[in-house]
Parts: sequence; C-alpha cells; structure tokens
Amino acid sequence: MTERRETGRPRRKPSSPSKQRPAPKSKRPAEEKDWSEGERIAKYLARAGVASRREVERMIEDGKITVDGVKLTSPAFKVTGRELIRVGRKTIQAPDATRVWRYHKPAGLITTTVDPEGRRTVFDELPKSLPRVVTVGRLDLNTEGLLLLTNDGALARALELPKNELERTYRVRAKGTVTDYKIAELAEGITVDGVDYKPITAVFDRETGANSWLTVTLSEGKKREVRRALEAVNLMVNRLIRVQYGPFLLDDLRPGAVEEVPTDLLQQAIGHLMTNEHAARPAEPARTSKKPAPKSRLGSRSPSGKLTFRKRTKPR
Repeated sequence: MTERRETGRPRRKPSSPSKQRPAPKSKRPAEEKDWSEGERIAKYLARAGVASRREVERMIEDGKITVDGVKLTSPAFKVTGRELIRVGRKTIQAPDATRVWRYHKPAGLITTTVDPEGRRTVFDELPKSLPRVVTVGRLDLNTEGLLLLTNDGALARALELPKNELERTYRVRAKGTVTDYKIAELAEGITVDGVDYKPITAVFDRETGANSWLTVTLSEGKKREVRRALEAVNLMVNRLIRVQYGPFLLDDLRPGAVEEVPTDLLQQAIGHLMTNEHAARPAEPARTSKKPAPKSRLGSRSPSGKLTFRKRTKPR
C-alpha cells in the first residue's frame, strides 16, 4: 500500500529588501516640523516687522498665520526663513540683518508712533531713508539725548530687560542742594509712591546758581525714574540728558542726528544679546585705500584693539 503524503502549498520566497515598497510617508502638519537651527515664529515675525511677539501669538490663536499652506496653532513652531509664511493673504519676506542706530532725541518730542494729542513724535522727525525701526525704551517729552533705534524688535526687548543690566547714564540739572546724605540715600535704593527703584549712582559735578549738575547712572528704565527718585530727595530736575545706554554713547552727535552703529562694533558690544538668527552680517573686507577709517560713535579702539570710550561732553 502506497503511503500518501500530504503536502502544503509552496511557500513564497520573501521579497528582497530592494523590491519592498516603502511605507507611504504621512504628511506632517506644520506644527510638527522642527529644525534645531530655527527660530520661533513669533520672534521671527517680530523681527520682520509684522507685529510684536504678543500680537503675533494672538494672530496665531485667531488662525491668521500659515506656513507652507498649513495654518499654525502654536507660537512655539520654528522657522528657518526657507518657508512660505503668510499673514492673511500677505506673504512675509525674511527679516533683514539686525541694525542699530544712535539718535539724539531733542526735547519736545514724544517717543511713540502716534500721539492722540497730536504732538510731534520722534518718528515724525526721523529721516525717511530709514527702514522700519522701533525704539529701545522711551524718553519723556522733555528728556533729550541718546535714544537707540533698531530694526529688530526682539533685540530691542533684550536691550530693555533689567536682567541684562545695561546701565543708563544721564546728565542732570536739578534745583536744590546736593548733599552726601542724598547721594547715599539714592545709592541704597529708594521707594516712591509704592514703586521700588534699584540703587542709583549719583555723582555731583558742579553748582550753577540755584541749580546743581549731576551724573546719574541706573540699571533699569522705569517710567520717569530719574525725575521721581531725585524729587524724593528734594532735587527738582529741570533738564535731563541721556548720554549713555550700555556701551553706546551720545558723544558729539548733534540734536536730531541719526548715525548707524558699525557692524563690527555692534557685534563686539552686544553680540551676547544677539542670536545667530538675527546677527548682523559680517563686515566687508578691508579697503586698500590709505585713507584713515572713520571714527566710530560707539567708542574708539585702543592700540590693543579693545573698545574704549571717549570722555563725555558736558552740556553747555
């Protein structure tokens, strides 16, 4: 009797890896993209002059911003500048490299874009050739002197933050007698109408009739801080001139004049506050001309190459 063998169906040979079809790629929404070298969308659009970071975040919440055709839902999404970004129907161009200008604000101008009372603003007086800029902090109507301008809103905010400890120096004319006790009181920090002010360094310069001239340095920029703090020690400010902000000097810049800070000095002075995304472009190669290089208004270079500052010019 013949033995019957049962055979199963022949097995298929496994296909080689080269012939396997790749799994279909799922289209990832914009929120899931991530480039480690990127920059948050809110910060990027603030630098591009669209709006402040908070306003951009509100635009995202309202569904007004798209990246590569995908509507954003998170302000944490990063962009690199390679994307197609739209706010509504408007396509946003990549922001320019960071630039900073020194401006000698005259007294009598408001540091705002539009004044409800119709008074002249600093933006009414700035040269039309300037790109869109924002101010670093503010100066009161009757305060004059150094006001920094930049095309980078994120950098402006970094320069304003108290944690970065950028000192502001003022030349102050005040009615009253300066005493060691008053200077010591300011140096300890002072509270005025419930507002605490950090220690203020005041140096007596000279007396002219009923007025005294002082040099005052502080590390924060609260509203009308110099005037209120000095008034608390019976020194009534009647002229206030900002002569320095961090490493930037007013120097001999005439009232109403604007001067851009050279790229190399900008990097040297505040490079630690500038991220790679908004750093200024490298300086152009040196010229072969024998003409001397123009003086920098940020400061001057010593023979060692270090940045030094010229002596402040006293007001007349």
